[in-house]
Amino acid sequence: MTSNTLPISRSRKMGQFQIGRLAYGCWRFSGTSLPEARKKINTALEIGANLIDTAAIYGFGKEGFGGAEAALGDLLDADKGLREQMVLVTKAGIHPPIPYDSTKENLIQSCEASLQRLKTDRIDVFLIHRPDLLTPHEEVADALNTLRRQGKILEAGVSNYTLSQTRALQAFMEFPFAAIQPEISAMTTETLFDGTLDMCQEWSITPMAWSPLAAGALASGEGSADQGQLSRIMAELNRIADFTNTTPDIIALAWLLAHPARIVPIIGSQKTERISAASAALDVKLARQDWYSILTASLGHKLP
Repeated sequence: MTSNTLPISRSRKMGQFQIGRLAYGCWRFSGTSLPEARKKINTALEIGANLIDTAAIYGFGKEGFGGAEAALGDLLDADKGLREQMVLVTKAGIHPPIPYDSTKENLIQSCEASLQRLKTDRIDVFLIHRPDLLTPHEEVADALNTLRRQGKILEAGVSNYTLSQTRALQAFMEFPFAAIQPEISAMTTETLFDGTLDMCQEWSITPMAWSPLAAGALASGEGSADQGQLSRIMAELNRIADFTNTTPDIIALAWLLAHPARIVPIIGSQKTERISAASAALDVKLARQDWYSILTASLGHKLP
């Protein structure tokens, strides 16, 4: 008989890189002071979250377009040794009010601007932030291929792409995608059924889950538009958390980590104590039955 508990690895490959199973997201990093930025990034690295995720659009409406990259770049410039400790991800293609522009010219210009703001000589993993429905896949691929040949990016991938969009773009690429970044949580389970996570396993692509706690709803039990779904999920998370002597948000992260696609949840907290606490999810011994009980609570019906 197989073990009743699901294994959670502490690291995995993303393209040419070895990464931890948790990532740190900088979408609220804009405006962060240098001491605060240092503390947050160092805390992430201490728990093994060496995958640092940002985007050109982060900061728009607050500190301005590129604000999060600029704050991170200031830190990398001040603490020279940090850059080699992380795998740096940024994204391009969202340009309000258009809203999306993934033409070759724009992607190359966006990448070069990100390099300047981040004060680095290469982007480790460069993602198309959202699909631009007006730019041919061949042109998007041409931009990514060109950037890699120039050494400005080392790996590439997509964010918020459907399965068919990802496959179509990959068909024109000179190298395989390393990552895909969809929304995945116990409240947002579409990728379990639409083929996205199957594709990740088929092609050895790393799925990076944004909003893994459903914008904090799976920690607080509040804030969801579907309160019925949230209440069902929280009942299961709290039951399992009580049994394992932990908290519901840790169980929600472990639920993602236990999937065989080896999902990497992106932790977005600005509180260092919460960043540190997230590492407890790596040690959860989640039973197979409990994993499915969370899923059925989310769906609101039994599996066939």
